[in-house]
Amino acid sequence: MVLKISSKIVDYSVVKPEEPKVEAPAAPAAPKLEEMHEKLKRPEFLEGSTYKIKTPNSEHAIYVTINDVVLNHGSDHEMRRPFEIFINSKNMEHYQWISALTLIISAVFRKGGDCTFLVEELRSVFDPKGGYMKRGGRWMPSLVAEIGDVLEQHLKRIGMMSSEMDEHQRAYLEQKRAEFVNMNPQSQAAADCDDSTETYPPGAQMCGKCHTQAAVLMDGCMTCLSCGDSKCG
Repeated sequence: MVLKISSKIVDYSVVKPEEPKVEAPAAPAAPKLEEMHEKLKRPEFLEGSTYKIKTPNSEHAIYVTINDVVLNHGSDHEMRRPFEIFINSKNMEHYQWISALTLIISAVFRKGGDCTFLVEELRSVFDPKGGYMKRGGRWMPSLVAEIGDVLEQHLKRIGMMSSEMDEHQRAYLEQKRAEFVNMNPQSQAAADCDDSTETYPPGAQMCGKCHTQAAVLMDGCMTCLSCGDSKCG
């Protein structure tokens, strides 16, 4: 059998037939990384966050708690993954479907893999009775959609989803906002008097992409000052 030597020879010795063969020391095995999977047992302690949802359709708030499991704790590969979700409220009107939703979402969490698709799936649910407007001009098509919004916030906090726009998109939005302010200085002054978290010009229309009341007419087409969506392409 022919062996190809690819590295530089720094030493050698002749082994006689009667001498035992010396085995090279085995390289240390790489540590096995723990990943999220459905057979992972629930630890006694989980870290979590609770988010409050207050809709104009109910006098009682809804509290969404998402607990995370910390994998590979203390190592360079430490990461947090959602493990379970609980939704509680004094309003018992939605108890049945909310209980089912928490069980299904928790099962998807424990299955492992990418669970970020849940955000868009929940956001695509529309209430046949109509949605509601959140403070700051954000339209919510349903309570389920706002639960999806909360899930997105949490996944961004633990690093599973990107929390910032890229530089190109941010520069584009800043440019469009500056152009609109120059064209409508009085509208911007009125917007600055608003007490909402994010201010947009009065009379702005609803954006079909991000459901924020931030779309204004610029350059002959509607442009969203929140997400940058434009009918001009």
